[in-house]
Amino acid sequence: MLPLGLMFVAALLAGAVSLRIFASTQLVEEIEPAARSARAVAAALNGALQASANPHATLDAFVQSLGTSEAIQFRRLGTSLDLHPHAVQAPLGRVPDWFVHLLAVPELRAAFPIMIEGKQVGDIVFTPDMSADIREKWIGFLAIAWSGITLMLLTAAIAHFIARSALQPLQNLGDGLTRMRTGDYEHLIAPAGPPEIRKSAQEANELARTLHHLSQDNRNLLRRIVSLQDDERQDMARELHDELGPLLFGIRANTIALLESISAGEAEIRSAAEGILQSVETLQQANRRILDALRPLYIEELGLQKSIETLLQNAKAQAPDLKVTSQIDSTLNEADGLLSQTVYRVIQEAVTNVLRHAKASSMHVAARRDGPEVIVEISDDGVGFPADRRFGRGLTGMLERARALSGTLELLREAGRTSVRCRLPAGDSAAQTGSKQS
Repeated sequence: MLPLGLMFVAALLAGAVSLRIFASTQLVEEIEPAARSARAVAAALNGALQASANPHATLDAFVQSLGTSEAIQFRRLGTSLDLHPHAVQAPLGRVPDWFVHLLAVPELRAAFPIMIEGKQVGDIVFTPDMSADIREKWIGFLAIAWSGITLMLLTAAIAHFIARSALQPLQNLGDGLTRMRTGDYEHLIAPAGPPEIRKSAQEANELARTLHHLSQDNRNLLRRIVSLQDDERQDMARELHDELGPLLFGIRANTIALLESISAGEAEIRSAAEGILQSVETLQQANRRILDALRPLYIEELGLQKSIETLLQNAKAQAPDLKVTSQIDSTLNEADGLLSQTVYRVIQEAVTNVLRHAKASSMHVAARRDGPEVIVEISDDGVGFPADRRFGRGLTGMLERARALSGTLELLREAGRTSVRCRLPAGDSAAQTGSKQS
């Protein structure tokens, strides 16, 4: 609309300049024949007066013959005529004064002397009536202006409808690409608009289908990798429990028997045996921690809620100065195995990071079901994360587990607290939970 408006204003300015330059010359050319006629009338009257026996009577008869003519009048010597121009009227109303001034109408009045016996008795005054010419130019100007306005509005309406017919499909295409960027490949773009946009929408839909298949394959692969990792951890935990546990128990029992057989005088041997016993007990505690990290047996035995609470109790035992609070939804106990393991692993890795790196004085752990999602959030008031936010091995593992279940993982810093927020789809477990509760 702005270029169209500027073009219309420019056309009006060009018309005004043209009127200013050419109108006055055109008016002079149009009035020139009438001016020559007035001059011829004055010459004929002078000739008649010279030949007349009673020139005064002839002059009076000529004046009476002029009647109410405004273009040619007789002005006696020493008198004046009312030569003020009247307002010009047009079919569409009075012609405005600014338009009359714009035309720059030249002074076209002329006076021709009338002589009787060698003396001037008056003038034949030629006063052209420019109303018709000015009215004609005003009507032409209005016609050009209204034609320009009509064409501008018509062009604007056509441009509006054409642009809207193209912009709406473009908007739909942009929204579809935005959904694709956020990982939503199921809502396809409706092909509409010009052929080029329809083709682009169809190509984008094909790309969305391809990305959807790749995303499904990638998710299945991640799920398989996570499952294999859990199986490997379970195998390793089983081996540690079945192989290393009995060995440590045997060493501890033999050391206790050795201590009981040592006499009171053999202090050095007793001290060495006690050191062995202490080392074995430390190894047994380390072995239990490793087993808990590799395979959280509490999930199967006690449920997810109790397993998380036990994990937090162990964390508080390792850091007595850390204030630990939690809010765990009891309905999560009904979650399926992979979902419950993912929730537990995310909390486990986040708590480990807080204990190792955060230098925090308080930590809050929350896990709840929110409609079709399970939301897990671990926050602390520690030093925060590096500016580049590069994920280490632990956070990468958490991200892979979340993506394997079509979830998301965020690392946030808000109001002086660092938060790890994980969103996981509840899946079929939500329906199962609802049916069990009902």
